[in-house]
Amino acid sequence: MASALLVVTGVLLGDSWWQLLVAAAFGIVMAQFGFVAHEASHRQVLRSGPGNDRLGLVLGNAVVGIDFDWWKAGHVRHHAHPNVVDADPSIRLGAFAFTAEDARSTRGLYARYVANQSVLLFPLLLLAGVNLYVKSVIAAVGAARHGGVSRLVLLLLRNGGFLAVAFAALPVGKAAAFVAVEVAVFGLATAAAFVPNHVGMPIVAAGSELDFLRRQVITSRNIRGRASTWWMGGLEFQIEHHLFPSMPRPNLAPAGAIVRRHCERLGVVYTSQSLVEAYGEVLRELHDVGVVATERRTGCPVAARYGR
Repeated sequence: MASALLVVTGVLLGDSWWQLLVAAAFGIVMAQFGFVAHEASHRQVLRSGPGNDRLGLVLGNAVVGIDFDWWKAGHVRHHAHPNVVDADPSIRLGAFAFTAEDARSTRGLYARYVANQSVLLFPLLLLAGVNLYVKSVIAAVGAARHGGVSRLVLLLLRNGGFLAVAFAALPVGKAAAFVAVEVAVFGLATAAAFVPNHVGMPIVAAGSELDFLRRQVITSRNIRGRASTWWMGGLEFQIEHHLFPSMPRPNLAPAGAIVRRHCERLGVVYTSQSLVEAYGEVLRELHDVGVVATERRTGCPVAARYGR
């Protein structure tokens, strides 16, 4: 419904810079479709596994323009080992450093970049959509070489069609701006919902022996507040989602009350914060880890927090 309304609005606006508001709204809607695809990857939407996979393929590749199978493969590894060094792909050194050891391993301009990663977080999230689209195409091309042609075809139809419509309906400058805004807002709305889930929570050393409950709970953060219900796309109940990944979104809140009481009885830390508090913790953690990247030159005392 929202997508249809945006299409109608875009047609009525015609050659206007107000189209950029439509592009921003379109990016948010695509992020919401992405959250449903995420739920399909966990078998939350339909009764059968194959049905959920087909739904995820349609929503991911044909609607959002992100390769569903590629994304799902990495996400499954994350769920099995959240915040575990050398096992969780989400905390590998890349756009950000999440551990003091990774920060210290950086050199030159990369080290300076990592030292300022907290300041760069939200600007870089605007590029998350570009990263997802590029990696999706690369993964789909690789799959096509081994017979998975449908993934690539759907991606090309969706993303190529999106570009074709934008540049056919608007002058080149406005079309380019429309695409840039849509991709930036989509990336921000998607990544900003995932970032508070685990960043700033305890990092588990490789090979550590933690039981399933503690491994999933202490590394995850819930987000409370009505605004988060819409913004987070169901990810606000991250603890319950990690404990019961196939549980449908409407059941996570009732399960949360039970899980919290159980954790209190066992003495397991159960973290629940507002979205503002969570982003604050994320920024503080990225700052503290980032500063370690320059300790070789400055001897920064922040590194003492990490026992260095």
